Amino acid sequence: MLRQLLAGPALALAFLGSAVARAQAPEPRLDVVWLVVEDLSPWLACYGDPTVPTPYLDRLAAESVRFTNAFATAPVCAPARSTLITGVHAARMGTMHHRTSSPSQAEIRANPAAYRDIPDYEGVPPAFVRCFPELLRAHGYYCSNSSKTDYQFQQPGTVWDDSGRGGHWRNRTAGQPFFAVFNHGVTHEGMAFPRVRAQRRTVDPAKVKLPPFYPDTADVREAVARTYDNIAAMDGWVGDRLAELSASHALDSTVVVFFADHGVGLPRGKRSCYDLGLRVPLLVRFPDGRGAGTTDDRVVRFVDFGPTVLSLCGIAPDPRLDGVPFLGPHARAGKGLAFAHGDRFDAGYDRQRSVSDGRYRLVRNYLTDAPYLLANAYREQLPMLATLHALRGRTDLPPEQWQFAATRRPAEEFYDSAQDPWPVRNLIDHPEHRERVAALRQALDAWIADTGDLGFVLPETKLVREKLWPPDGVQPVTPPAHVRCSAHEGGALVAIECPEPGASIGWRNREEDPWQVYTAPFVAKVGRKLAVTTHRIGHAPTVIEVEVAY
Repeated sequence: MLRQLLAGPALALAFLGSAVARAQAPEPRLDVVWLVVEDLSPWLACYGDPTVPTPYLDRLAAESVRFTNAFATAPVCAPARSTLITGVHAARMGTMHHRTSSPSQAEIRANPAAYRDIPDYEGVPPAFVRCFPELLRAHGYYCSNSSKTDYQFQQPGTVWDDSGRGGHWRNRTAGQPFFAVFNHGVTHEGMAFPRVRAQRRTVDPAKVKLPPFYPDTADVREAVARTYDNIAAMDGWVGDRLAELSASHALDSTVVVFFADHGVGLPRGKRSCYDLGLRVPLLVRFPDGRGAGTTDDRVVRFVDFGPTVLSLCGIAPDPRLDGVPFLGPHARAGKGLAFAHGDRFDAGYDRQRSVSDGRYRLVRNYLTDAPYLLANAYREQLPMLATLHALRGRTDLPPEQWQFAATRRPAEEFYDSAQDPWPVRNLIDHPEHRERVAALRQALDAWIADTGDLGFVLPETKLVREKLWPPDGVQPVTPPAHVRCSAHEGGALVAIECPEPGASIGWRNREEDPWQVYTAPFVAKVGRKLAVTTHRIGHAPTVIEVEVAY
């Protein structure tokens, strides 16, 4: 019933592609705001964890549809965000390794030799792919981002009207529909490091409930407690963003979407392909109150989020995308499976693949001769890491801590999150799950084949040379635009083309202006100078200047 309600006629939106059509009094279009926080599992009262007070999120949840099976596609930010912005799996476009450029300075200091063998490069999606805010802008939306990008490629200038600390929907033209992203980092793993100023204490470390796979030590308790303190502080930020919308009466037209970029920033969460690293909170509040206080148990993935925003705004997503819109007039059923990958994290290589149907998860380990807790110079700043490393090889630990004690990994793992919510009991060899395991194995194999999983193309120099920037590993340059001007009443009609089919095309009058998305010929004054950019994602952009003349 809920799916019919959300995708039914009551949510039908007018999609008017041309300036002429928009002038004919279209129906109001929905605005969309993403409230994105970092490194957060569903450790919230609205998901059954009342450890710290989160009154603003409690209220938002009461007014929202609460998704119980929302999953990141990677347990670390940059690969996950590359999928969010494109609707394409990172393994298909070569963005699965964490930091294809701008590596962690802590890692460079700790592993200078390793980074000498890791090239700087950008992912390259299929030619039909665009960052989805560009498509919104092409249909009249104002798109702002405050302020994280981290897409594993240089974003074309046509993606955002405004991206940076000051990016805000309030900067739009009056009455213009908008899509706005606000990112908040107080829950990031680094905010629990001792050198970082702590948030107000909201939970006693001595009383905080620990996951059973952690040893009960003072440094572990401190890390978990600070994580909860940061969650409480994050709740105030959510309240501020909602207050802004309410004060401007924008809540009356805005779909508010709250989620995290992947799971909690603690060991066995971030950088691990288990539920703790991949399952995220997802709240969707509709301005007319539909679905308020209900839950939706469908499996939804980051690869679906961009197509879903397009659908909510009345735009049909390209059916060739990996993502499936799950809300709005273009919503359609997905396959009910969430795939994920873990590859290089900073300088350290891992290789996990995983699939979940919401309850059961299959995890495949390709590095079986490695311990679970791989060295990572950035993460090592958390004191509890020394405690966990000291568990390796021990035989006197509780069974729940077997992964931290292990010096090797099994080739496959299988978990039942309903019966084993943390999870710690590997059921891969249990006869009662034989058919389930076989079905998920088959699905995972099919996904790897379908995406042409580029995580298996190693070393990365080979990936860059043979798959992304062939044949010599040098970044291609997007061809310059072809600009034609012809006589037109009031000036000249400017038409722009690019021989590269994957190129985004933009133009502007002045350098300080945002790039306008080129969709059709437009009229400009004769003698005016225009800048024109062409940029295929993953290739270098090209900018030319032209004077309007005919």
